[in-house]
Amino acid sequence: MPEDQWEKIVSVEQDLIEANEELASENKNYFKERGIRAIEVLGNIGSGKTSLISKIIERIKSKYKIAVINGDIAGDPTDIERLGVYTLQINTGGECHLDAKYIRPFMDKIPAETNLCFIENVGNLICPFEFPLGCEHRVVVVGFTDGPYIIRKHPVTFRIATVAVINKLDLKGVIENDPDQLVKDCREINPKAEVVLTSAKTGEGINDLLRALNL
Repeated sequence: MPEDQWEKIVSVEQDLIEANEELASENKNYFKERGIRAIEVLGNIGSGKTSLISKIIERIKSKYKIAVINGDIAGDPTDIERLGVYTLQINTGGECHLDAKYIRPFMDKIPAETNLCFIENVGNLICPFEFPLGCEHRVVVVGFTDGPYIIRKHPVTFRIATVAVINKLDLKGVIENDPDQLVKDCREINPKAEVVLTSAKTGEGINDLLRALNL
C-alpha cells in the first residue's frame, strides 16, 4: 500500500476515535443527569460476560432499577430477561465493537426509573478498547480457561479497565493454569484496576466484584 494511502487511513481512524471520545463524554453526562450508573462489560466470546451480569443482577435487583443493553450476539438475553429487568438487544450487523454513537438511540429507550445500566459489548478483546461508551466503569472479563497468556496478549485492553475479572474459577482443578499469575499480569499492566477472581457458575467472588463496582 502506498504511504499516502496508509497515512490517510490512519488519519481517518484517529478522527473516528476522537469523535467517539466527544460522544462518550456526552453519554457520560446523559447518564449522570438521569442518575444512572452505567457499567460497560467487555470480553471474549465465551468469557462469561452475560452469566456474570446475570449473577450480579440476582444479588442486587432489590436495590436498583436495572436495564441491560446487550451488544454481544453470542449472549442470550433471555438469561437476563428472566430476572425481570429491562433488556435491549443490539444487532451490530457484524461490527466488532459498540461505540458511543451506536448506543445513543438505545439509551433513549431506557425506562425513566432506571438507576443502573449494564452495557455488554461485542465479544472481542481487541476492537472495543479504543471506543469508550461513556460509562462509569469498563469491566474487562477473561475466562480462567483462556490460557496463561491471555492478559499479556491484550495489554492495551487491560490498561483501560477499571475492573479486571478472571472468571470461570470453578474450572481451576480441571484446567492447568495459574490464577495468581493472571492476577499478577493484570496488576503489572494496570496497577490502578481492581482485579477480581470469580465463578459465575458457583457465585464465587461475586461479592468481591460488587465491592469493586461499589454496588
